[in-house]
Amino acid sequence: MKLVIGNKRYSSWSLRGWLAIRQSGLAFDEVVIPMDTPEFAAAKADASLMPSGTVPVLWDGDVVVWESLAIIDWLADRVGRDVFWPKDDAARALARSIAAEMHAGFINLRRHCPMNTGRTYPAFALTPEVERDIGRIDALWREALHGFGGNGGPYLFGAFGAADIMYAPVVTRFRTYDVPLSDASEAYVNAVLAHPFMQDWYAGADAEDWRLDRIEF
Repeated sequence: MKLVIGNKRYSSWSLRGWLAIRQSGLAFDEVVIPMDTPEFAAAKADASLMPSGTVPVLWDGDVVVWESLAIIDWLADRVGRDVFWPKDDAARALARSIAAEMHAGFINLRRHCPMNTGRTYPAFALTPEVERDIGRIDALWREALHGFGGNGGPYLFGAFGAADIMYAPVVTRFRTYDVPLSDASEAYVNAVLAHPFMQDWYAGADAEDWRLDRIEF
């Protein structure tokens, strides 16, 4: 398989696709294309590489899958849904709901707090709209952790899975922008950042030379 992604320092959706394939345990080749470059523009126009014009893109033989949730589901079909989703029906329902909410929502947080794994901004000024997004995410995390966490690990539903993958870029944002959280959510942020997959991603991001001035403010 081949996974096409953008800069590890900045590309939140790439992180989700990359974590998904790492979680699957399947072998893959990684193709990193730096954003805001002629190379990325050419890739967007190349249907044999990036048919959707966005990253991540997973090629599994002749089959192409894009969008993070679709990649998670494709891989879950390959290796077993229990690798990504809780076995318990109620837990799985909540996990799917909060993963979908992340996929479709929290636009203000995304717009005003872009992912940047290489920087921290102490006491970053948050708009009321961003604070509402943060409050909703904190509440979702606390609901999952209180109802289903602690069973097999420190993640939202115990073991690391699809919901954690979908919120991993948010975890990086909360650390980058010094976001105050509840004690439970702060512990969760620390657990995700300590995960070996996240450590590998950060190491890859640190090794990149590319910088985007629109994000390095």
